Amino acid sequence: MPARHRFLFPIAFSIAAIVIFCFPLNATPPPAHDQFHVAVYIPVFVVEKLKDPEYLESSWNELSSQVAIDKVYIETYRSGTTADDDLLESLKKFFTDRGLEVAGGIAYVGAGDTAGSDTEDAGEGQFVSMCYTDFEQREDVKKIAELTARHFDEIMLDDFFFSNTKRNSDIAAKGNQTWSAFRLRLMDDVADAWVLSPARAVNPKVKVIIKFPNWYEHFQANGYDLDKEPKMFDGIYTGTETRDPVITDQHLQQYESYLLVRYFDNVAQDSRRGRNGGGWVDTYDIRYIDRYAEQLWDTMLAKTPQMMLFQYSDLLRPMDWGNRRTWSRFATTFNNTALEKWHDDSTSSAPASYATAAGYALNQVNAILGKLGKPIGLAGYKPYQSNGEDFLHNYLGMIGIPIELYPEFPGDAKTVLLTEEASFDPNLVSKITEHLQTGGNVVITSGLLKKLQGKGIEQIADIKATGNVLRVNEYWGAPGAGAGADLGKTSDLLVPEIAFQTNDAWPVVRGTANGRGAPLLLMNRYSRGILFVLTIPENASDLYALPQPALSAIRQYIMSGFPVWLDAPAKVSLFAYDNNSFVVESYLDAPAKVTIATLGESARLQNLATGEEIKAAPTPSEANGRHPAHPPQRTEFKIEVPPHSFMAFSAQSSATDSEPAGGPQLRYH
Repeated sequence: MPARHRFLFPIAFSIAAIVIFCFPLNATPPPAHDQFHVAVYIPVFVVEKLKDPEYLESSWNELSSQVAIDKVYIETYRSGTTADDDLLESLKKFFTDRGLEVAGGIAYVGAGDTAGSDTEDAGEGQFVSMCYTDFEQREDVKKIAELTARHFDEIMLDDFFFSNTKRNSDIAAKGNQTWSAFRLRLMDDVADAWVLSPARAVNPKVKVIIKFPNWYEHFQANGYDLDKEPKMFDGIYTGTETRDPVITDQHLQQYESYLLVRYFDNVAQDSRRGRNGGGWVDTYDIRYIDRYAEQLWDTMLAKTPQMMLFQYSDLLRPMDWGNRRTWSRFATTFNNTALEKWHDDSTSSAPASYATAAGYALNQVNAILGKLGKPIGLAGYKPYQSNGEDFLHNYLGMIGIPIELYPEFPGDAKTVLLTEEASFDPNLVSKITEHLQTGGNVVITSGLLKKLQGKGIEQIADIKATGNVLRVNEYWGAPGAGAGADLGKTSDLLVPEIAFQTNDAWPVVRGTANGRGAPLLLMNRYSRGILFVLTIPENASDLYALPQPALSAIRQYIMSGFPVWLDAPAKVSLFAYDNNSFVVESYLDAPAKVTIATLGESARLQNLATGEEIKAAPTPSEANGRHPAHPPQRTEFKIEVPPHSFMAFSAQSSATDSEPAGGPQLRYH
């Protein structure tokens, strides 16, 4: 979602909220981050407030005392307000004099004034884009681009560069096209003719970056063209604001702050133009301060080069610890005592602020980032302009399955994960077939299976979604024929029924609904590979309700050969890297007991933050049918992860240096 609606209209700043800060002569700035840069975005309404030299000086002194900042983005336009030339130049000088990089920003947001329009755009808190079929507004878009390019060699488009108006001019221009098709063409044209060309004509050196928002499943419906726009603009940027997964209207899962950076990195690489420049987090819609820190950590664990903090004046607000009573007594990563010391050691005489929280949280993750390699995960495939099982990859990330998402079919990966979105590829079944024939594995979800029925999937396996829904409450697993191991019980969960032919396919993890079998993970061998069907509950959040043994069984099958996997409850995520390092992060409100299983016989596990070496468990636990019949040799380690915390480790094992099963042509990504 774009930056919050409080910035669509002018902000009234209370004089009482402004604190004049005093600083000692021996002021010590916060430590700089050597693994990434930190930037702060300044919306135009704050730009207007910074006309006051006293507020500019005092606010900057306070902000920079809490978090090390390398760059600021000075916005020129938002919601009908445009900054004047003299103010932009004076602010540029203020920040460059202090050694910062400076860039421009634009939020192409409708002014909220519908007078004279042929229909009334919305109120009631909904975002209103500019109307790009209105010639006068297109001219405004051009003038704003030219103004900004006169002052800055780099421009960031905040994530309002989409179309959602349905005025009569839009309806007439759309004709018989779908809204998605119409808006994609419209915004491609606006980007080229009304933003990029005018800006480059004024300033041939200018680089224009487009920030894509967090609602990536629905981009095409509003004209965000993830296929063409990265090739048109000089770079892209990632909105990693996941906020609270329950109270917000989007219900985004925490893992998305990591996954979206990885996906957009691969989109940028595919575009062969520019790169994904960083992640963007704001301070809004959280119930406890750890949620803010988690967004920052997960963005940086994706190894992005820059963290954008939105926005300048919000960072100065007093920090709200929120409702964290159930875990505040634990030694969490975001620690009360340590944060207070961080603040006390600074030059600030004001209360701890969101800038304090940002500086402290980013310092924690900076300490271990240099020891992590390139991110790897189960290779997922989301074609351009596709949608389906909404944001499902993030739910899977929340149950401990690391995902590396691609816009093209990742044919060189050992195991490929395919959700319903992959059905947008008309050649998908042939790609699945070829991948299996070369010795790779393919995991398809129940939603994708339903989409592929009648389109050739029957040539691989006689499996189908029946359309029935079963109430499952008991879970079983076994690698072969006979009685299954008890994997636990739950209250009733609704799951789609998948039909299969006995001895052609095998339900290696299954539920029962009043005694009726319901495959949760179905396995079918084809040529040199294995096809898995992963059944997704009718409510994807019910993945979190599955018993830990059932979740662990699913992980062990589809992550066979992966360097590390977890036996852990839901809402404990794994972030893995190609140098045998990994991070375990818990989003739970209580400590989580976790078993880490690494490839090889005599692995050593080292805590990257403390240097502590963890000894292997005395004997590997027997899985009682929860794993493949011939699993790779692994070494197990027992740890406890505090609530809302991450722990980073490095593992050494001879087996992880060898090629994964399936041959050297297939790798984990």
